Amino acid sequence: MIFSHGFGCDQNMWRFVAPAFDADFKTVLFDHVGAGRSDLTAYDAGKYSSLAGYADDLLKICRALGLTQTVFVGHSVSAMIGVIASLQAPELFESLVLVGPSPRYINDDGYLGGFSAADIDELLTSLDDNHMGWSAAMAPAIMGNPDRPELSEELTNSFCRTDPEIAKAFARVTFTSDNRSDLPNVTARTLILQCRNDVIACEEVGEFVHRQIPNSQLVVLNASGHCPNLSAPDEVISAIRRFVR
Repeated sequence: MIFSHGFGCDQNMWRFVAPAFDADFKTVLFDHVGAGRSDLTAYDAGKYSSLAGYADDLLKICRALGLTQTVFVGHSVSAMIGVIASLQAPELFESLVLVGPSPRYINDDGYLGGFSAADIDELLTSLDDNHMGWSAAMAPAIMGNPDRPELSEELTNSFCRTDPEIAKAFARVTFTSDNRSDLPNVTARTLILQCRNDVIACEEVGEFVHRQIPNSQLVVLNASGHCPNLSAPDEVISAIRRFVR
């Protein structure tokens, strides 16, 4: 079972979830280049100018460890990274668990991604201008759960630990990608975990992903915000256990 973190995070974000599966699975956690304890010298602007570069890293991890028929658990942007990787090497992925996925953040004709193009431009400009200030302002909105400020503080600190220049480039790739056409081609069993009141990936997006991926399951968690792996880990664990049983 492979756990892959979202933008501005690292593998530590899975510390409440991954141990629950140690008894039944070989669990694998890693940091995307630019996050956590990753090797910053491995960053290549050309390779990581699209999510395909991150999907390539995931495939290399699977092959280096001799993994096949894995359960991939991807949060936020890593959900689409997992989708891309599964299309390139379906034999490596028995199933996908997509936590708060969004194939496109920008609204389009007949599609609600949650943001206008102007919204995304403003978000990226703000990040470019002041990485630390952006982190402090955005983390509480992304996390939700205003009654639990310690969660927002953790996410803020995680954002601030990410290499600023890599974070800016990763944000641009994350928020401007469009992977809608990939979804109907997914062959792995898929579980979609959707939170309520998620400002990053609204419920309409989760429903869209569910409609587009054949034979997928959608579970709406009784949790708010975009990071249920931190705010509601027991719900995430229960949903995954029911799916992989």
